[in-house]
Amino acid sequence: MADSTDGTPVLEVRGVTKTFPGGVVANEDVDLTLNRGEIHCLLGENGAGKSTLVNVVFGLYQPDTGSIKVNGEQVQFHGVTDAIDHGIGMVHQHFQLIPVFTVAENVILGDEITKGPFLDLEEARRRIREIEEQYGLAVDPDAKVGDLSVGEQQRVELVKALFREADILILDEPTAVLTPGEVDEFFGVVRSLVDQGKSIIFITHKLREVLAVADRITVLRGGKVAGSADPKTATQQSLANLMVGRDVVFQVEKGAADPGASVMRIEGLGVEDDRGIRTVNGLTIDVRAGEIFGIAGVEGNGQRELVEAVAGMRRKTAGTVEILGQDATKMSPREITDLGTAHIPEDRGKHGLVGAYSIADNLVLNRYQHAPFSRRGVRNEAAITAEAELLVEQFDIRTPGVSVAVDTRSGGNQQKVIVARELTGDVKALIVAQPTRGLDVGSIEFIHNQIIALRDAGAGVLLVSAELDEILSLSDRIGVLYRGSLVGIFDGADATREQLGYLMATGAAPDTEELAS
Repeated sequence: MADSTDGTPVLEVRGVTKTFPGGVVANEDVDLTLNRGEIHCLLGENGAGKSTLVNVVFGLYQPDTGSIKVNGEQVQFHGVTDAIDHGIGMVHQHFQLIPVFTVAENVILGDEITKGPFLDLEEARRRIREIEEQYGLAVDPDAKVGDLSVGEQQRVELVKALFREADILILDEPTAVLTPGEVDEFFGVVRSLVDQGKSIIFITHKLREVLAVADRITVLRGGKVAGSADPKTATQQSLANLMVGRDVVFQVEKGAADPGASVMRIEGLGVEDDRGIRTVNGLTIDVRAGEIFGIAGVEGNGQRELVEAVAGMRRKTAGTVEILGQDATKMSPREITDLGTAHIPEDRGKHGLVGAYSIADNLVLNRYQHAPFSRRGVRNEAAITAEAELLVEQFDIRTPGVSVAVDTRSGGNQQKVIVARELTGDVKALIVAQPTRGLDVGSIEFIHNQIIALRDAGAGVLLVSAELDEILSLSDRIGVLYRGSLVGIFDGADATREQLGYLMATGAAPDTEELAS
């Protein structure tokens, strides 16, 4: 790897300021350099300006002031095409792929190879295979993208960028949706790219990953550069404090659980996925009042189907679900909500929010039809606004006002809108999936405390998370899901990462010698 201080930077950003309508300053006088053959990690809270900055670099936004140099040459990007022409590629957090197209068709889309008037897919396949072999990005060029795993789809996005001869790669939250095994594979790919001269801006919230992969670290806070850090000397705590501007508590403080009566009884549950394949097999769980029951497991082992079935979003093929003493097996999501159940879904964009609606409207989506928010079918706008303003302050939702569309806010603030809505009112049971995916340490700390407070108020919580640290930190009891079956239940105070990790990977409990090795 090249010395990050040698030579002209491949990318130099100076004094970039970007303001959006309404006077929201996303970036203010930001400087950033990227050297050849290095990984420069960009850290910051949700809404700190990271995505805005890289979108400026990639030509999606034009800055109000400031300059960009590529390989020492000052440039001005009027669109993405300009950035691509200067060797910049970007892998977005939410992939830009067409599921019904093949890998090859997705890769060449917008940069088609032709032979006369026809697409030359054979030449495209040949070039894609060359790229895959060179950088260790194995994926079938003829496979339909919709049939690929998330990790494979990410490789397709990388191939797209490399196909266009990108030397500078921007990776926006690249591990947010990957399994632990896929993360390890991805880091191998990243190191291969850097070893072959590529330069990478790496945006992530996962501090452990930053320290593992970064050559340099820059931290944004409130749209400004808050400081930089050397990964050789930085710690997760020092980075978190720099991001948030205060001491951050990683391990949530909670007292011992005092479980009461059952609030969610899942008996012999069977569920199929969208393909008609059984993904939950005879599952039995009893979640009690005043406890958090955590479900650990590598993603793809039935967690999504389990949550959707319990929340009334997916049909059960076997078994029963009882919530707060009522048979909820065939209830709709609305009926389950009306029992006193809240649901924080895995996919906030698809199931948690209506992006074009205002923050105020999203904050009352689960109760807009009840007083004081409506009367005889007529909305009470004053009551909705007053409630929204109260929740925005209480849950620290960063927004210029409650009337703005929720999809204009950062991922962390969108998640806070869901949490605020779902945890407000008389909640007796909570179903929560991946509550902190893609969130910064400050937002994670806040949401964890809200979940604990709900438990302490007597609610029963079913928590599903791919983050083992989150499961261990929050759960009073932990069940491990493997290929749709519960293969072990542990007391949260006694469970270890090693125990759970082994069971998640194999479905079988390790013996003492295996754990020791």
